[in-house]
Parts: sequence; structure tokens; C-alpha cells
Amino acid sequence: MTSIAIVGAGPQLGLAIARTFGSHGFDVALISRDRDKLDTLAAQLSEDGITAAAFPADVLDRESLTRALDDAAAHFGGIDVLEYSPVGTLGSTTLTTPADSEPAHIQHEIEFQLYGAVTATRAVLPAMRQAGTGTLLYTTGAGSVAPVPQVANVNAAAAALRNWVVNLHKELDGTGVQAAHVGIDVSIGTSVIPDFPTAQPEEISPVYWDLHSTRRDQAELVFSR
Repeated sequence: MTSIAIVGAGPQLGLAIARTFGSHGFDVALISRDRDKLDTLAAQLSEDGITAAAFPADVLDRESLTRALDDAAAHFGGIDVLEYSPVGTLGSTTLTTPADSEPAHIQHEIEFQLYGAVTATRAVLPAMRQAGTGTLLYTTGAGSVAPVPQVANVNAAAAALRNWVVNLHKELDGTGVQAAHVGIDVSIGTSVIPDFPTAQPEEISPVYWDLHSTRRDQAELVFSR
């Protein structure tokens, strides 16, 4: 049985990705901080006939994240796909413009986006390389490609993650392991910004399946309206 680990699993995009891969026979490892919320997602997936299990971890706690992925691999017999898409909470994320950004504003986002992704990758990539197959998918907002001043610190970290992923894709060429970046240029569900385009999670999640199954030579895909 194949499995996907979703780091940052939540009730919108994470759940939609879980359902997309689950509909293709994948087991699902759900990873985020809140055990109760993860158990709720696992129960929803179970109602859809998808096997899922919760592995609580904080992406800012590297030992915790590595342990969760190790536990998921042991539980499911390996991790075939990693999807990394944690979202910060309003209480933990300070948004700054370029001129107002202090190093600490950017450092927090680097820890959250880039270093968390590197940690997760190091937990699963050795087994994928040994097997000669696997998929690594990383999600950011489209500000990683086309930044906007109001969220400069978040964009800077997202751009760093994007750069690292595209480089990882190049390094893994010919190994059987795919690495790709997904940029989301819409608000998911509803928009808090007037006239900004929106999309439902179920419209976005097939992109991840495509990058895993039929677009394995592609390092990046930006979802937009």
C-alpha cells in the first residue's frame, strides 16, 4: 500500500489533497500540531473509505517533526509522497513590508517554511532514494514568485523555499524521485481581499496528483485564475 504524509494537514487544502490521493488508494499520514483536529480529519477520511492516522508535530520543533514522519513511515510501511504546506496562525505570524522588516520577522518565517521543509525532506528522502522512487511536494503562496510588499517577510521565506525546491528537483533528476513546488495564486475557499480570485480546495488538489503521476519532469506549477 502506498502512503502520503501531509505536513500542515488542515480542513481545507490538506483534506482535499488527502482525499485526492486517498481516492487513488493511498493511505494518509496527517501531521500538524493539534491532535484533536487531526483525529477529526482522520475520521472524515475514514467515512470516505480512506485509511488515515494522526501524527502530531510542530514544524518549528525539528525533533518532533522528524519523529512524526518516522512514526508515520513505520505505521504505513514507508512514505511514498511528502506534501509540505503548513500555515501560520494569525497569532504567530507578523506581516511586514520590506522597509519595516527586521531580521527576526524574516527568521521566523524561514524557520517555519524553509527549515521545516528541509527537516521533513531529510526524514523521508533517504528511503525514497534507496527505493528509486518517491515524490516531494511543497506549497507556498504565489508571492514566492511575484512578491507583494504587504507580506514581504512571508514572501522572502517562501521564495527561499521555492528556490531550494527547484534546485532539489534538479539534483534529483534521474533518481526516480520527483520534487516540485506549487504556488497558490488564489484565496482558498473565500477571499478576505476584495476582487481577489478564489478557488475551492477540491479544484486545487488535482494539481498535486498530476505532479506526482504525470508531470514528474516539472519542477513547479502555479495555480491561478
